[in-house]
Amino acid sequence: MVDPHRLRVFRAVVQTGSINRAAARLGYTPSAVSQHVSTLQRETGLTLIEKRGRGIAPTAAGIAVAERADRVLDQLADFDSLADDLRSGRSGTVRISCFMSANRAWMPAIVAALVREFPDLRLELGLIELPGRQVGEADLELYVAESVRGDRDPAVADGSVDGYDIELLLTEGYVAVVPITHPLSTRHAVTLAELAGEPWIDNDHAHGPCREITLAACNELGFAPQFRLEAPDYATAFDYVAHGVGITVLPRLGVIDPSRRGGRAADRRRRRATAHHAASEAVDAHASGRGAHLGAAS
Repeated sequence: MVDPHRLRVFRAVVQTGSINRAAARLGYTPSAVSQHVSTLQRETGLTLIEKRGRGIAPTAAGIAVAERADRVLDQLADFDSLADDLRSGRSGTVRISCFMSANRAWMPAIVAALVREFPDLRLELGLIELPGRQVGEADLELYVAESVRGDRDPAVADGSVDGYDIELLLTEGYVAVVPITHPLSTRHAVTLAELAGEPWIDNDHAHGPCREITLAACNELGFAPQFRLEAPDYATAFDYVAHGVGITVLPRLGVIDPSRRGGRAADRRRRRATAHHAASEAVDAHASGRGAHLGAAS
């Protein structure tokens, strides 16, 4: 059996790209790190690193081993945490999986309430958009029902799927975020068609269901958004909008944070809400009644 400690050392070598830098990170001598890597190569029968110029680089096998080592070491860390919980009398675990905007908008309050009522409860949170950050089989999953592609929507299975009960939480409208100097910034609502000629900021690096809903609505109106660039998340997209790079469209849940954000937002009912300190006025952008259907599976 491969020694997990040697896997940890080898992972550090691959991450840092150097025996010396890995040694500095781990607090070992370079010779000790080199010895661990050599032993791991003998144990696996694989060539994991090779000389390249004046340094070293992982081989294809080395990259594969390092990637698998990430999962193995994460699982071992999870096991250690479980053992600590059992020793401390915390035997209950709830696994929750959700998407990023729900994690930001809802989960802090939910988790705070859970730990107040159940102080010995162990919580594991995972993000649907990041495969490496999921929690395995979740007890509760918050998801966006993919109304554009019903074959991928768990809710089509008569309210339950794979032993889960499905509950619709809300149907959410979309907003457009535009620069404060934009002609549309004084409007309380716009149609999606009015955004057809604008440069867009793509805000969904995972290309998830909210993006699919937006693109499908645009397609129904006979245009495809002209994406000027792709931002990794909503907050970064807002910053690009604030600098006049383009506009961005997203579900309303993605802009709520009234405690910390300036700027303004308006919906169809003309009720004011805060949006983003640098981003301007958000206005409703909707077509054919489309919305993001937010559901919970438990």
